[in-house]
Amino acid sequence: MNHKINEFSILRERSGYSVKETAKLLGKSERTIYRWEKGENTPDPDLFNLLKIIADPKNNEYNVKAPNFKFIDLFAGIGGLRRAFESIGGECVFTSEWDAACRKTYQANYECTHDIVGDIRDIDLESMPKFDVLLAGFPCQPFSIAGVSKKKSLGRPDGFRDDTQGTLFFDVAQILEFHRPKAFLLENVKNLVSHDKGRTFKIILRTLQDELGYNVDYKVINSKGWVPQNRERIFIVGFREDLGFSFENFIPKDPKNGPKLKTILHPENGRELPEPPFTDIETGMVNEKYTLSDKLWSYLQNYAEKHRQKGNGFGYGLNGPEDVARTLSARYYKDGSEILIKQDEKNPRRLTPRECARLMGFDHDGKKPFTIPVSDTQAYKQFGNSVVVPVVEAVALYMFPYIIRATKDPSLERNGQLDIFKILEHA
Repeated sequence: MNHKINEFSILRERSGYSVKETAKLLGKSERTIYRWEKGENTPDPDLFNLLKIIADPKNNEYNVKAPNFKFIDLFAGIGGLRRAFESIGGECVFTSEWDAACRKTYQANYECTHDIVGDIRDIDLESMPKFDVLLAGFPCQPFSIAGVSKKKSLGRPDGFRDDTQGTLFFDVAQILEFHRPKAFLLENVKNLVSHDKGRTFKIILRTLQDELGYNVDYKVINSKGWVPQNRERIFIVGFREDLGFSFENFIPKDPKNGPKLKTILHPENGRELPEPPFTDIETGMVNEKYTLSDKLWSYLQNYAEKHRQKGNGFGYGLNGPEDVARTLSARYYKDGSEILIKQDEKNPRRLTPRECARLMGFDHDGKKPFTIPVSDTQAYKQFGNSVVVPVVEAVALYMFPYIIRATKDPSLERNGQLDIFKILEHA
């Protein structure tokens, strides 16, 4: 009995619910929940099973059917956000992505029962299908450190003053205002918080909270605990109802114990092959085209030395199998300087597109590899602009119990609470 009680306490923590919220969800008193946690009583088996699927919807060994939800995928890129929210049972009913090459990759990897809309500014709000959750990785170039520096050097506006990209956040806000979805997840670069001395982010929060009335929380998360890459991104989550959602109890994977580059590199650079049956479509030698030419390697070394003498930190990143890489960017196709791989007795090389797919978490050993139907240049741009899938999966799992509460089917309610036994009948 103690094992089960201990497991109940662990599941309750993993579900993201407090004791009070768990009592409300399961239709029990707080006193009963405390007794279950202390081992004074045994949890009802059906309620225990439901809590287990809420805590870990990917491993539904009890076949408990939780309420389904529908989401839309804006600024979809190659579908990193979609991939994560499908993993917890969501259904994508609408997609918007303006880049034709990204749409090609997106359609090669996902079954789309709907057309992909190009420019978000061309969306007819009234014709959009009903949905519960809005996902959007709105353009980050106006707010990224590199993007801001480039625009200022060219005398161009940045942030919301950038008419071509920065104002696209307000198109997202317009969709939120018109459709009033139950929840949303927005993703952007870490620099969004500090851009324009914090004024940009204050405008975003004021729009979401004060003008649209959503309950909002956010967190900057580094991907190093999930993949061998130092990549910080901000995740902004909002719920229409006050469900008590907070990132306070979200615990990222420990970056000190995260994977190393050998887990994503080709075999000749230290990666161990997966166990049979092999699903890796590139297990041979890396093509010589990825090795830097003498001219490019000399240029990068001279460039780094020039900035070193000036006391700057600019330069290439040279990595071995036991290292963690810098952030993969959309400019990687130019020279690969931020992540170069050491090679014995020859110049270093770029990552291959397949290695980039692994670095961003799109590929998992034992599963069908992510389809890359575009050129290397386009692939580098696409992966560099994307999200790290395992990180978004962790955020989606953390949001999952709140999404259940937000999207609960009225027919499954009893006295304002989820009727667990009706849910079990639908299993």
